[in-house]
Amino acid sequence: MILPSYLKKGDTVAIIATARKVSKEEIQLAVAFFESYGLSVLLGKNLFQSNNQYAGNDFQRTEDLQWALNDKNSKAIIIARGGYGSVRLIETIDFTEFKSHPKWLVGYSDVTVLHNAIHNIGVATLHATMPLNFSKNKEATTSMIDALFGNLNEIQAEENYSNVSGMAAGQLIGGNLSLLYSLSGTPFDIDTTDKILFIEDLDEYLYHIDRMMMQLKLSGKLKKLKGLIVGGMTDMKDNAIPFGKFPEEIILDAVKEYNYPVCFDFPAGHIDKNLALYFGKEVELNVHDEGATLKFL
Repeated sequence: MILPSYLKKGDTVAIIATARKVSKEEIQLAVAFFESYGLSVLLGKNLFQSNNQYAGNDFQRTEDLQWALNDKNSKAIIIARGGYGSVRLIETIDFTEFKSHPKWLVGYSDVTVLHNAIHNIGVATLHATMPLNFSKNKEATTSMIDALFGNLNEIQAEENYSNVSGMAAGQLIGGNLSLLYSLSGTPFDIDTTDKILFIEDLDEYLYHIDRMMMQLKLSGKLKKLKGLIVGGMTDMKDNAIPFGKFPEEIILDAVKEYNYPVCFDFPAGHIDKNLALYFGKEVELNVHDEGATLKFL
């Protein structure tokens, strides 16, 4: 796995939008934030375009993504926000130049599509908060910038009654459960063999969480894992006739026959305290009675 160079003062980051649209006001805070750490900021030429809910049409968003991947002046690509839309671009993207000159790609949620695609060419990425959310939680933005500068070593999670204790080591992969599910069977699907999988989701029906976990199980992805980390399962919904299980119960039911540690309520995902995760790095997961520790090796 190729690990991009960490940032240093004087470096440049590029901000683009591959999914939903953003306003200039929403990006101003992010620009000021990066500049406060001694970084310069480049904005994609189509960043503030609008096409229905998207930040410009597919061609415009693809143009910005390809530019950011190829641009030799920038050392990180910051995706402005999630929503929906990255999957519409990924098929036409050329990663040749990016793999020769790798840089950090940063984001979460819909950005899972890009994490998967880049993981499959052997480059590490950063699952972290995005400019749209910079005002929500200082710990999240601090974690993201620490990770970009190479100063993120471990994350502690609080205890959860559903945790399955144990220790495991492997490469960290994953992202938004709905996106992982939607990429199954495509060229951007990921191999989970001997890896530690992180999942999180937002605004889903409980039965759909079950459906997605069953897909991961039936496809063999859960059986091959070394460990499972569950982040925010936020704003879950139910039908008039209750599904009858909480998200923790659904997930535990899907992995009950496997023998590896499982950590719930990990501080990442669609929550305010969305701490950064290095995808593609080797990690050590220790789930114990007092909570869990994830160390980046």
